[in-house]
Amino acid sequence: MEAGEEPLLLAELKPGRPHQFDWKSSCETWSVAFSPDGSWFAWSQGHCIVKLIPWPLEEQFIPKGFEAKSRSSKNDPKGRGSPKEKTLDCGQIVWGLAFSPWPCPPSRKLWARHHPPGPDASCLILATGLNDGQIKIWEVQTGLLLLNLSGHQDVVRDLSFTPSGSLILVSASRDKTLRIWDLNKHGKQIQVLSGHLQWVYCCSISPDCSMLCSAAGEKSVFLWSMRSYTLIRKLEGHQSSVVSCDFSPDSALLVTASYDTNVIMWDPYTGERLRSLHHTQLEPPMDDSDVHISSLRSVCFSPEGLYLATVADDRLLRIWALELKTPIAFAPMTNGLCCTFFPHGGVIATGTRDGHVQFWTAPRVLSSLKHLCRKALRSFLTTYQVLALPIPKKMKEFLTYRTL
Repeated sequence: MEAGEEPLLLAELKPGRPHQFDWKSSCETWSVAFSPDGSWFAWSQGHCIVKLIPWPLEEQFIPKGFEAKSRSSKNDPKGRGSPKEKTLDCGQIVWGLAFSPWPCPPSRKLWARHHPPGPDASCLILATGLNDGQIKIWEVQTGLLLLNLSGHQDVVRDLSFTPSGSLILVSASRDKTLRIWDLNKHGKQIQVLSGHLQWVYCCSISPDCSMLCSAAGEKSVFLWSMRSYTLIRKLEGHQSSVVSCDFSPDSALLVTASYDTNVIMWDPYTGERLRSLHHTQLEPPMDDSDVHISSLRSVCFSPEGLYLATVADDRLLRIWALELKTPIAFAPMTNGLCCTFFPHGGVIATGTRDGHVQFWTAPRVLSSLKHLCRKALRSFLTTYQVLALPIPKKMKEFLTYRTL
């Protein structure tokens, strides 16, 4: 889609098995994820099942007229021996999903205990967070279970790998803790982060691997150091539970979404609140019962860092441009729970309470040279380092996103 156009529904995936009447509450798609290289899509389709689907989708899933736009020769899996769709039976309701960066370091193979040494040095893995507090680690190419991580005492709600490829995994749980695991050391638990008083809903690691953000059923958000695993600061500003968070691709911005119907954009280095995006209803509620109809469920940055997507309980997917205070586009979706951008842009995947996944067109934009320079600089300079540069004030404001 061009900027300003409404998102179009590209495809919809539905669970293959019929819902069991005695188990209706387990059909939700709590998590969707693309692999960092864009070759796989994972979907917790409910009833303990995760589907691993090669990307781009097969033509039968895509309405006529979209094949050419959706299937990119650059991402065509044919050169890799046409990977097949896989079904992972996790044995428990799946809440969180995360792909590892691609590929794993070849020097220390995660699967050495399970496979004889082979010529293939690349190993993409998928972590699944389960209802009973377990985390299962799968090899994507084969669908084999590699590790089972135990430690959490309740639902593992979210998972996040360090983008550096070090195979450090962070898990967020209803037991009010975050745990740090080293998959290069057979899944050794290296740290437990305590301090939240409510269930931890979401965890996000900054792309520069310096910070970890965690959102629990609280009004404040916790920022942790990924170097010392200590609390850096609490971000105060929301009026209700914060349920989702995400860093911009250059680590310079953090967005948090709350049941209070607001997304807040922060400078994670200074703790400064830069902007609030308020989710107003397009239509007034029929009665007074829908007090939280615009409660937010999920927020995510686009891969180039110029857009945000949000999913709210008012049955809308919204797309926001970074510099504007109102959405640039809406799409109708029922019972949305999560959203994520395709890593190469152009597509947003959303998961719903009835176990479906929908793929929507997202804005395709050529980043300005100014934004590309800002993104490149901010990927290794903190806000304080930018402010110390001997450059004009206007340039500092632009580089620190104070011109929003």
